[in-house]
Amino acid sequence: MTHKQLITELGFLGLLALLWGSSFMWISIGVETIPPVTLAAIRVVVASVVIGLVMLIKGQRLPTEPKLVGQLFILAMIGSIIPWVSLAWGQQFVDSALASVLNSTSPIWVLFITVLFLKGDNPPALKMIGAGLGFCGVVLIIGTDALSGLGDHIWGQFAVLLGAILYGCTSIYGRRFHDVPNTVTAASTSILSAVFLVPLSFAVDQPLSLSPSMASIGAVLMLGVFSTGIALLIYFRLLKSLGSLGVASQAYLRAGVGVGLGVFVLGETITATVGMGIAIALLGVILINLPIRSK
Repeated sequence: MTHKQLITELGFLGLLALLWGSSFMWISIGVETIPPVTLAAIRVVVASVVIGLVMLIKGQRLPTEPKLVGQLFILAMIGSIIPWVSLAWGQQFVDSALASVLNSTSPIWVLFITVLFLKGDNPPALKMIGAGLGFCGVVLIIGTDALSGLGDHIWGQFAVLLGAILYGCTSIYGRRFHDVPNTVTAASTSILSAVFLVPLSFAVDQPLSLSPSMASIGAVLMLGVFSTGIALLIYFRLLKSLGSLGVASQAYLRAGVGVGLGVFVLGETITATVGMGIAIALLGVILINLPIRSK
């Protein structure tokens, strides 16, 4: 990858962090009047429409080969269905700051799974250092006080952490689809997720009897179009260009996204500690994504 290409991919990584970083806000607004399973179902239906339109414009088709469809369904389960429901449910009980810290551990889980289970595919020391620095940066950005809630609402915290673990698994498992166009992979996983979540929503929540607020409706639409539809298209592109750990490193940028939104939208100020945290998180992301020269 050339220097120019790396800059481009890092730009997309930043955009993905912005889209996924804002999803915490949309979920928090959405679950006020929409139950978690129904929220996830609407989210994925909206995303399927967005990605499906892009796929049609490109003249691409969904795969029909049974083995590939089965593998894509597994990807949908670990990358969309379970983590989205888990995160939406967990955020009902967990403070958003602690949820951000727990959800930012995805790169660490990628390292753990790679070292423990993928023999011969151990990441270089520089990338491991980057993963550690990135997490430390997130803690500084959000504040160490966020960790004081650890142990409270343990099942809610586990649900949020489970989402992070599964996102790490997704970035590793998703590498097997390198021959499938990014749009097709994104469309397949979102549609398969919808096929599973919509009936589950009717069975669990009876969505037609709900009376969601306009704020929740707007939030779930933003969540579906931008934080899911467009985000998935970018995610599967980056999975091929930056690899599992590289694409997972966007988790370290999401905390900075929250701070940036506070500064530009709410007029908040950045403390020295937060500024240091952002710098450390950025350094971690850079170290993770630096090209490794072959000896």
